[in-house]
Amino acid sequence: MKLKISSRSAQRALFAVGALFLAVGVSLAQGNLPVQWEDLTGPDFVTAIHKAQNTCLLPIGILEKHGPHLPIGTDLFNARYVAVHAAERDYSVVFPAYYFGQIFEARHQPGTVAYSAHMQLDLLQETADEMARNGCRKILIVNGHGGNNHLLPYFAQIQLASPHDYVIYVLPLPKRVPVKDKVDAHAGESETSLTMVTHPDLVHLDRARSESGADLNRLRLPEGLYTGIWWYAKFPNHYAGEGFLATKALGEADLKNWIDEAVAAIRAVKADQESLKLQKEFYQKAAHPLDTPQ
Repeated sequence: MKLKISSRSAQRALFAVGALFLAVGVSLAQGNLPVQWEDLTGPDFVTAIHKAQNTCLLPIGILEKHGPHLPIGTDLFNARYVAVHAAERDYSVVFPAYYFGQIFEARHQPGTVAYSAHMQLDLLQETADEMARNGCRKILIVNGHGGNNHLLPYFAQIQLASPHDYVIYVLPLPKRVPVKDKVDAHAGESETSLTMVTHPDLVHLDRARSESGADLNRLRLPEGLYTGIWWYAKFPNHYAGEGFLATKALGEADLKNWIDEAVAAIRAVKADQESLKLQKEFYQKAAHPLDTPQ
């Protein structure tokens, strides 16, 4: 007895088989989703945000001179390297290269791009808003530049000025492995070591002695008394330390610590169920301060 199969049944069967293969293919592809925002397709982006539990990283660097031997984009390169490697360990979506930070102290050096203060804050706010509009309810800023040490906590603080349906977290620069050079602050032993690992082809160690990274200490002010010219007074070459002391081993140790800190921060952010609730509570009370119990 022959079994007759209608053309419509055959089409349905073929469609079902095709759908199965497509589902398997999509599943396999999702298992290897890129972490970098710009590498994702539109459909994969939706999947990525869900996989990341709405957690996105915004690594921030700068464009500034890094002594005579490191690339202008050093902070940008290293922060993103750390963010990408951390996100690969605990899946998160990493925003594209961002270099719109605070760097007025290096405006006298070639290659520095120093946006106005209001532009820094406006662009950072609109970037965060756009990230949130695309599903990033938890935004972890990974800082790679010392000049942002005051800007970024201030930015996080001013999120309380108006309601937002997302939370900003700031991961500061990490504590570094002890080094030989006590001055080690910018393009010195530690930072040069890091870049020898992240972007070895852009490090010119043979040029590290061509300028001085010594602390000139040209101000005589009481400790704790602040003035914006302090960095230029100490390091007019925008080079602080002795880059020629750098080693790949030191860079690897520093990077491991930094990436570990970033992974721990991602996990803490994903687990945090209170910040957004507290923000909403705060916004409601801030709208009617006279109703706040005293």
